[in-house]
Amino acid sequence: MEEKAFKKYLKEKGLKSTKERELIFKEVFSRHGHFDPEELHMGMRKKGLKVSKASIYRTLPLLLESGLIKQVEMTEKHAHYEHTLGRNHHDHMLCISCGGVIEFYSEALERLQNRICKKEGFESVTHTLEIKGYCGKCRKRRK
Repeated sequence: MEEKAFKKYLKEKGLKSTKERELIFKEVFSRHGHFDPEELHMGMRKKGLKVSKASIYRTLPLLLESGLIKQVEMTEKHAHYEHTLGRNHHDHMLCISCGGVIEFYSEALERLQNRICKKEGFESVTHTLEIKGYCGKCRKRRK
């Protein structure tokens, strides 16, 4: 189903559904965590799949625009992504020392955001919450 949605999106944009785009799509949706373009490329190479880095860097924005993946974080070096289909909403804590990512969900935070939006007359469509700091292991190392 998701692959059909991506092919439809490409067609609407006047773009072709190439073999490389199909391979990239399948690799992205075979993953169940965060990834960056380099990790995606290396993982595909290890599997013997011949896909250029350029194709990955051109395809990820298309998947992002289509709503099939979302950008999880943007570091000074590059972005990390995760696919959105079949996954519940969650937020992230990002360790600025080791790069670790902790996913979490807080009903209390969701209610607070909804109350603030309602108070301001704002219609929320989506949101991303990233808390940057130090994970437990890195905090101990810093002391």
